[in-house]
Amino acid sequence: MFSKAKQNKSLDGKKAQKGSLADTPPPPPHQAGFQQSAPRKGSGVMKSAGVPSIISSDVVMRGNVNSAGEIQLDGSLEGDIKAGSLIIGEKASVKGEVVCETVTVRGRVEGGIRAKSVSLASSAHIQGDILHSSLSVETGAHFEGNCRHSDDPLSESSASDFRRARPSAPPAPRPVTSNDDADMVAANETPSFLNAGRSPLR
Repeated sequence: MFSKAKQNKSLDGKKAQKGSLADTPPPPPHQAGFQQSAPRKGSGVMKSAGVPSIISSDVVMRGNVNSAGEIQLDGSLEGDIKAGSLIIGEKASVKGEVVCETVTVRGRVEGGIRAKSVSLASSAHIQGDILHSSLSVETGAHFEGNCRHSDDPLSESSASDFRRARPSAPPAPRPVTSNDDADMVAANETPSFLNAGRSPLR
């Protein structure tokens, strides 16, 4: 049989072991087998990097999009887009103004682009103006519009200067009315001094 003295001694030994483990400090992180990431400079709290926003190819959006992070657009957008970084996919289309730090265009943009860094891939199709700090264009990219360098393309002052410097569109043709037809016929008539019936020489 067991005696109470032996049981008490074994219980006291287990309590002593538990107490000694709780009293000892945990090992430093480098000894525990894992690495601790250092906090970023200038912030007391660690910030995790944002996950890029992906707008898939089956999405059609109408309205303006604003983001401080990265956006990958594979769908269609009718409106302006402002982001930190933007990638426009091969089948994507934007009808509006694009304002970003960096823009990579592989699809279609109908509107102005203002960015510090603009990259036009070979599949890009741009109809609009580009205001940039740096521009790279691959062979095969299609671009119709004006392009100008600026040290700060994201500022509103440089944007307004760029819009003002655009050449004005030619005036739209006016519709022809019945009075205009008579004027056109009169204009196409031979001048009176060459007309045989009205010649002043006869």
